[in-house]
Amino acid sequence: MAEDIVLVVDDDNSIVEVLCKVLRSNGFIADTASSGFEALDKIEKTQYSCILMDINMDGIDGFEVISRIRKQNITTPIVVVSGRKEDYDTIYGLDIGADDYITKPFNPITLGAKVKAIIRRYGHTSEDQNQKQEISAGPFVYDLTTLRLYKNGEEIPLTAKENSIMKLFMDNENHIFSRDTIYEIVWNHPIMDDSTVVVYINRLRQKIEDDPSDPRYIQNVRGLGYRFIAK
Repeated sequence: MAEDIVLVVDDDNSIVEVLCKVLRSNGFIADTASSGFEALDKIEKTQYSCILMDINMDGIDGFEVISRIRKQNITTPIVVVSGRKEDYDTIYGLDIGADDYITKPFNPITLGAKVKAIIRRYGHTSEDQNQKQEISAGPFVYDLTTLRLYKNGEEIPLTAKENSIMKLFMDNENHIFSRDTIYEIVWNHPIMDDSTVVVYINRLRQKIEDDPSDPRYIQNVRGLGYRFIAK
């Protein structure tokens, strides 16, 4: 099975190194471009699963690159990774065709999870598209087409947020997620509501655990957060 290739477009070598490390740790091949013109040239020659785009670059900025990509009817998912935090920039970036917007400094776990999610969501994966789209972990199967969770072949009905948390866990089995990271990814907000995460984790345990009082699958990691283990 071919690996997914993600293009990192940024003229800051230190940021590029961090992004590439995050991508490789999540099983992706990382390619790089240090300018908008180089990015456009590479995009013409290579089919990428996702593009991580900086905004402030010499020559043409990231917004212009995104506009040119979309004018060519290229639908590859684009995630803006920028130090510009103004609401206008976020809205404008999404309006011209970006699929998500992450501000620097970023949480590496959050970024890795978002890239995985966006590639699965838009189907830009190097896997055979005729193959059934699902994630399997232990007794659990998550159907990416219907967004439904099954345990030992039986469907477990989930609310929208429970669904998002469970998919995050299954995408990142054995990874430890802090409460604030879960809140930022699922609720898409950097300011954490600690009690909300606890409530939803408890609800999810009631549905998937054999014994919710002694959870086997969603485990507490003292002082760090939660880890999903399915085996």
